[in-house]
Amino acid sequence: METLLNDFSLEMTGKDAGKLEEARGNIPPGTRINITFLENEEPRMRLEAVRAVKRFGYVPVPHISARRLRSREMLEEYLSALAAEDAAENVLIIAGDPVEPLGPFEDALAVIKSGVLQQYGVRNIGVGGYPEGHPAISESALWSALEGKVAALRQQEVPGAVITQFGFDVDSVLKWLEAVRERGIDLPVRVGVPGPAGVRRLLTFAGRLGVGTSAGIAKKYGFSITNLMGTTGPDKFILSLAEGLDPERHGEVKLHFYTFGGLKATSDWIADFRRAG
Repeated sequence: METLLNDFSLEMTGKDAGKLEEARGNIPPGTRINITFLENEEPRMRLEAVRAVKRFGYVPVPHISARRLRSREMLEEYLSALAAEDAAENVLIIAGDPVEPLGPFEDALAVIKSGVLQQYGVRNIGVGGYPEGHPAISESALWSALEGKVAALRQQEVPGAVITQFGFDVDSVLKWLEAVRERGIDLPVRVGVPGPAGVRRLLTFAGRLGVGTSAGIAKKYGFSITNLMGTTGPDKFILSLAEGLDPERHGEVKLHFYTFGGLKATSDWIADFRRAG
């Protein structure tokens, strides 16, 4: 289990920039912190979060949402601003929520193939993975997209990683990891894990993202979908994942925490969990 918790990464929104200082006591120096690219965030807000991450000695990993980019110029302006902050080396490219693209980029692969990223100093590219599927995308399309992005990274000789959507079902994650390796994808995988949060809040996010929340899965994870008043953490999930992982079959696996309950609550929980283990 300790190996899994080494070099974990975290996720924050632009609005969380002011909360990073109170959380940093339990976040190891050099931790990778992803910064979201949401509809209700202005570029200024994202850049303030990037500056905060760097100021406290962490590695910023800004998201770029392909379908939210209204033009190639918008992408270049953001990358230029990141480069000015010496924060363009690591990015995560996702398609994003809009059903129809707002500009010229249909998906993450289109951004990767554009050749723009390396022009501004991008040296490591993360892409998304979906162990429990996606409500609006077929399984075959998800595999095709992942294989296409990995092939493009290989062609460009750019290292990267796969960061998965969060989920509650360890069995689905392990099965998906094995399928990833069987398809010849050898990138490190960061398995998405929800940090401690209220059950109602977790289920709200799960519902938006199509994450499975059957009674059986919820019970295995450690909460009841009939009792929404409590708070739950990923204790059982991480212990079960650590028990089931086999490096020969599943390759290099790390954890990525979605901080639905807040940066401090998540980082404190990780520190406590490590000490208890």
